[in-house]
Amino acid sequence: MSKDLFGRYVWIVDTLNRYGKLTRAEISSLWKRSSKGDGEEMPARTFFHYRRAIEENFNIDILCNSKGEYYIPADPGRRSRALTNWMLEQHALSSTVKVSPEASARIDVEDVPSAREFFQTVYEAVTNNQKIVFAYAGFNRARIEHDILFSPYMLKRYKQRWYMVGMKEKGNDLRTYALDRVREMRLTHDSFEIPKGYDPSEIFADIIGVTASRAPVKTVKLLTDSTRAKYFRALPLHPSQDEVIGDGHSIFTYRLKLNYELVHEILSMGDSVKVLEPRELITMVKSELRSTLALYEDSSSTDSPTNSRLINLP
Repeated sequence: MSKDLFGRYVWIVDTLNRYGKLTRAEISSLWKRSSKGDGEEMPARTFFHYRRAIEENFNIDILCNSKGEYYIPADPGRRSRALTNWMLEQHALSSTVKVSPEASARIDVEDVPSAREFFQTVYEAVTNNQKIVFAYAGFNRARIEHDILFSPYMLKRYKQRWYMVGMKEKGNDLRTYALDRVREMRLTHDSFEIPKGYDPSEIFADIIGVTASRAPVKTVKLLTDSTRAKYFRALPLHPSQDEVIGDGHSIFTYRLKLNYELVHEILSMGDSVKVLEPRELITMVKSELRSTLALYEDSSSTDSPTNSRLINLP
């Protein structure tokens, strides 16, 4: 998909969100006055093509009422809403910089290298169920792995990195690859089918981060101070979040699988968060804290890292 076509889809979604309900004629008139239309109205056939593509590719429904007005439902699913918001953020930033280039020097955003070179290719593969072949330079591998045949089920963004999740042909196992570690990639002419009854969006439904797990879902309870609780309310750690407010504190409850990313998410909050349960998660957090503390308790660590785990880090 070309970047211009992506921008057109975003324009339609953004316009319907801003105006609420519009007839096709009203959409066409707004299109004509926009930078996308270049003074030309949008043909009916083009609009219906874009509408279908938006629904199929982004899972955003564009409905039509009895008055012939098109609109986007006010309460879409969580994943559709998150994707819509991301699309609009990209569109807003791009449009603002184009209108006022001098303002770009005063806008500071985090670099996301994984979205530059291979995002469009993977997106096309996910959309059309096409297999890809790529080379991968994993952090834990001494050499680049070449000719990986892969069926990408979905794209996922986490901590400013894009990942593709799907089935690796060799070994027939579910894998997650970071796009910024890909060194070369090409689409194949071979198609794939997602196994019947298999919902890719459910892979990370009970998980923080990108490490898939077959472990059972646990009830996780975190005790936070009143200040940290405000951050949790503004940006929930997970959709299952539930809060009980106490005197100067809050207890947040989640349904999650325990993994590496969850532990490090908790540790990143310092002493403003304490794990109450489950016991397994408390043990995982303590173990990580002890390992970190050991790096500084060894009096010889300043001169030599020989006894440190640092020498084993990829």
